[in-house]
Amino acid sequence: MTRLQRLFAEFGQSPWLDNLTRAYLRDGTLRKLVADGIRGVTANPTIFARAIEGSTHYDEQFAALVASGRTLTDAYWELVVDDVGEALAVLRPVFDGSGGTDGFVSVEVAPELAHDTAGTISAARDLHRRIAAPNLFVKIPATAAGIPAIRAMTAEGYSINVTLIFSLTRYAEVIEAYLSGLETFAAGGGDPAGVHSVASFFVSRVDSEVDARLDKIGTGDALDLRGRAAVAQAKLAYRLFGERFAGERWAPLAARGAHRQRPLWASTSTKNPAYPDTLYVNSLIGPDTVNTLPETTIAAFEAHGTLARTIDAGADAAAETLRALAAVGIDMDDVGLALEEQGVAGFHGSFQHVLAALEAKAAGRPS
Repeated sequence: MTRLQRLFAEFGQSPWLDNLTRAYLRDGTLRKLVADGIRGVTANPTIFARAIEGSTHYDEQFAALVASGRTLTDAYWELVVDDVGEALAVLRPVFDGSGGTDGFVSVEVAPELAHDTAGTISAARDLHRRIAAPNLFVKIPATAAGIPAIRAMTAEGYSINVTLIFSLTRYAEVIEAYLSGLETFAAGGGDPAGVHSVASFFVSRVDSEVDARLDKIGTGDALDLRGRAAVAQAKLAYRLFGERFAGERWAPLAARGAHRQRPLWASTSTKNPAYPDTLYVNSLIGPDTVNTLPETTIAAFEAHGTLARTIDAGADAAAETLRALAAVGIDMDDVGLALEEQGVAGFHGSFQHVLAALEAKAAGRPS
């Protein structure tokens, strides 16, 4: 068995691929990755921008779309929807074989909607209706405006991947949105067993931001905390997941077949070369979780990753780490908001860049 296969079989963690390109769909790479243990696919505006700009696989379809009078934005979404549709077909056997636990492909609403609740609801609803597949996740960012959209979409029975979660405070709001949405859906006669969700909790970017702040503080106590914030916060997120999806409130939903909203560890490639390249995989292994991995991290984990249940080891020490960070002046909620803003801005920039590249391509100019 591959290490990816063992992650799921022995530890209950689902490895997903954090990438989607038409080349992978055409040359069988995605099918091979699935055969080797990948159980889902995530994508975002940056991934699609990189795929479309860096490949000629889209040129023929794009030219036909432009010739038919489609706007650049509409043409972009046609390209994306077609890729997602093909990936959904590749992952459908995993979805069926897992009883709907895995086999999902995620596509994100347009990044300019991150602070527009009504626009996000409309876009998420449209994507679910346009790509009518049970293993589709529409990604909604966990911004202040995104939280009510998550609740509304869940209340309508749609499956949502909540993205750009960077703090425990925001994560608690995401869980509440999912639970209240499920309760509304069930109260209206809906079957909660058909609703799925993951909460994408970002990891490595937290260390990047916190380490930069610790370097600026510069004291010995601060510098000793570098590289410890992200894993500690994720471990506490897992503990919060266990607490919220149990007890009196969860029991009636569970009795009707509702699914817990699994934590998904995102941004798990190591950004700091001083840290082990499998740090954010080895440290966060445990049941009822997902880890979405870029190819480089998959290769590193297969080569020398450590297989052991680690997600709930040292939770008390993780809490102490966050207290120590607060003591030296690190406000994790402020870190989360800063990273949220950076994430939204980054996706927006990627979206604008790919539209500019498509405009140049339509005009026959080098992009």
